[in-house]
Amino acid sequence: MGGKLTARRVATARPGKYSDGGNLYLVVSSTGARKWVLRFTWRGRAKEMGLGGAGSVPLADARERAAEARRRVAQGLNPIDERKRDDGIPTFGEMADTVREALSAGFRNEKHKAQWRMTLATYAAPLRSKPVDTIATDDVLAVLKPIWTQKPETASRVRGRIEKVLDAAKAKGYREGENPARWRGHLDHLLPKPLKLARGHHAAMPYEAVPGFIADLRKREGHAALALEFCILTAARSGEVLGLRWSELDLDKKVWTVPAGRMKAHREHRVPLASRAIAILKQLAKRKEGEFVFAGQARNKPLSSMAMEMMLRRMNINDATVHGFRSSFRDWAGNVSTFPREITEMALAHVIGDKAEQAYRRSDALEKRSKLMNAWADYCEPKPNSNVVPLKRTR
Repeated sequence: MGGKLTARRVATARPGKYSDGGNLYLVVSSTGARKWVLRFTWRGRAKEMGLGGAGSVPLADARERAAEARRRVAQGLNPIDERKRDDGIPTFGEMADTVREALSAGFRNEKHKAQWRMTLATYAAPLRSKPVDTIATDDVLAVLKPIWTQKPETASRVRGRIEKVLDAAKAKGYREGENPARWRGHLDHLLPKPLKLARGHHAAMPYEAVPGFIADLRKREGHAALALEFCILTAARSGEVLGLRWSELDLDKKVWTVPAGRMKAHREHRVPLASRAIAILKQLAKRKEGEFVFAGQARNKPLSSMAMEMMLRRMNINDATVHGFRSSFRDWAGNVSTFPREITEMALAHVIGDKAEQAYRRSDALEKRSKLMNAWADYCEPKPNSNVVPLKRTR
């Protein structure tokens, strides 16, 4: 049957497929059921889009729906995906934001929140505009393959977060079937095993170079420089330092108490403060703004999670990381100091021993750790006319 259809032809056509032009077809099944189908090409693949039954959608309306779908294709939009959005199916990006907000209350620090936001916005960017029920294995692989061997740690986190978003979508009734981001029994057949991927350590500055670095650091102004020096002196994690609140400090007793909720091991941790660390805090107390010690530009917000790393970059230190200074401290304690290993591990807030030993360990050895941190601060203090190892700068 050639040419365009008429209302009579639509009503009387026998089983088969009939063209109305512009890739719009009337499909009549063997049972006599009639429906409208639009064929189009999307990214090199033939697609079919149902436009409704001919009994409820007249020929004129079917032509109008087909024309609108063709306009969307011309605009670079998949009309099937767009219709799903119109029908209330959220995009992956919308679902990801919803999941992140719901989970953020349980995150330990602002850095963790920022990592979730960044990975789902940057690495999973190709997925964000897709309706969440259309995400398939090929879509997930397109995101993971470029970073799977280049950035294994990041890739593993991205995969896990995509899986969690898609699981949440299924729980909400937006998806059916298996999760295409699932590892066991699925992606493990398509990607190299994570255990075979190279996992490196945080680049660390040799402890011999730390006094010279701090001398250079003290020439810098701003909260980021002070935060970085405080981080080095306390051997704390960057997230613990950036989230430091004035309420956690006892300057008279020279102790910083980090709440369990902000610690990696979920245990309260007391940090003895050396004289230089106290001096930094007193300097900041003179211009206190809000609850955070190392305040950022936004009101009542801490410094950015990247502030200290960017300070290193501005100082042309490209072969060390902020977290690596914990390794510098540990190497110094093991090679130079005479303090027992367990005291150093406690200073780093590492869990020591098995569960039985932990149960009997009632003290956090604060006094001994205070001597250790004072000795570390003395070592880090730049001394005039001393043989300080010069900083290695890299371009």
